[in-house]
Amino acid sequence: MTSPYITQPTSVNALMLRVLGALIPAIGAYVYFFGPAILVSLLLASVTALLCEAAMLKIRRYAAEAFLVDGSALVTAWLLALSMPPLAPWWLVVVGTAFAIVVAKHLYGGLGSNLFNPAMVGYAVMIVSFPVPMTHWAAPETLAAAHLSFAQDLRYIFAGILPDHLKLDAVTMATPLDTLRTQLKLAHTLSEIRRLPIFGTVGGIGSQTVALMYLLGGLYLLSQRVITWHIPVAMGGALALASAVLHGIDADHYASPAFELFTGGAMIGAFFIATDPVTAPTTPKGKLLFGAGVGVLTYCIRTFGGYPDGVAFAVLLMNMTAPLLDAYTQPRVFGHAEKETPRGTPQ
Repeated sequence: MTSPYITQPTSVNALMLRVLGALIPAIGAYVYFFGPAILVSLLLASVTALLCEAAMLKIRRYAAEAFLVDGSALVTAWLLALSMPPLAPWWLVVVGTAFAIVVAKHLYGGLGSNLFNPAMVGYAVMIVSFPVPMTHWAAPETLAAAHLSFAQDLRYIFAGILPDHLKLDAVTMATPLDTLRTQLKLAHTLSEIRRLPIFGTVGGIGSQTVALMYLLGGLYLLSQRVITWHIPVAMGGALALASAVLHGIDADHYASPAFELFTGGAMIGAFFIATDPVTAPTTPKGKLLFGAGVGVLTYCIRTFGGYPDGVAFAVLLMNMTAPLLDAYTQPRVFGHAEKETPRGTPQ
């Protein structure tokens, strides 16, 4: 480490801006492969988050200006929007974001006091309450049977109207994880399933590139010391190890570690969601245990549970363990020896 050794603490605003900046490459890849509809979701979520944040701050009699510019509401909004289908109806994005900010964040005491990750709470509530629209994922531009213009995207998002003689199935498609699950239930082997056009080199067409951009954004956050390596490495390692074991036992029915890592929400979960400093442990050992738990639970939900991707539920379940992990993994204070048992004391 080079001088200066004493530095000024980084503000919340600066940290949140770096997180938002790290998401931009993935958003660019998202637009390139799946169309610009995701930009509408991001805008809706951002406006809703800021309005709800301002309203709750006013109700709680806080100075709204100081907290509105810290960027935390926007980070929640972007993570939630990126976790939802880009063609989701406008009200779905608004309701999910409002629930995340009002209930999951402010009713728990606001920034720094919430037990659960607000973005994942909003996502979980939406997928449980409105499962059908939450499964209408846009097909990659190269695989879609029809293509919507940006104006047609807007018309569908706000009015639910598609061009004449065009069905929703023509512009949407099951995700790679959902396709894998469905085809396995139809008794197809993994080698047969991977020949489907939706699959690319390691993951889904388009989505594997988006995952790679999340990885690059996460590495940027690591280089800027916005996050530490413990949770991403532990989560990715546990997810890869769990999948490697079952893939080694039966490669025809269990996907490879590379597929699990570069499909679904694994990368955004490892670097942007599970690393939330408020809802994750603060000790190094606690972070490792937390990340490993998220990875194992994600794999179990994907493979044996009722949802194709289990990142959100895995994070929320492990959020409940964060206080306990912190309590039992506190490092010994430097210079203090562990207590020794006096001689003659019964063991």
